[in-house]
Amino acid sequence: MHITVHLPDGTTHRLEALEGWRVMEVIRDWGLPIKGECGGACACATCHVRVKEEWLDKLFPQSDEELEMLDGAFNVEDHSRLSCQIIMTPELDGLEVELAEDSLADLPPERLVVGG
Repeated sequence: MHITVHLPDGTTHRLEALEGWRVMEVIRDWGLPIKGECGGACACATCHVRVKEEWLDKLFPQSDEELEMLDGAFNVEDHSRLSCQIIMTPELDGLEVELAEDSLADLPPERLVVGG
């Protein structure tokens, strides 16, 4: 399975993903600059992504907790989600997301994906 991640700088990365993993974990483990400060506990909004419209109907509905966390995020749109709340399933193979600007982490160059 794969997900495609678009970064605010215009780069695109196609990442291999495993079933049952959170999208945030996939993005982080491939070395892309996502904050994900709470580690996936839905206790912050630092893994905010915008899901491509055509994928929204395939996602589980947002929980009240996710909606509450997104309420405190910047530049939230109708297709905004917390990537820690999106669990990879075969139905999500090919999922496309854009990492929100406020979710970018400052990573040292050795942690960045090369060629992704």
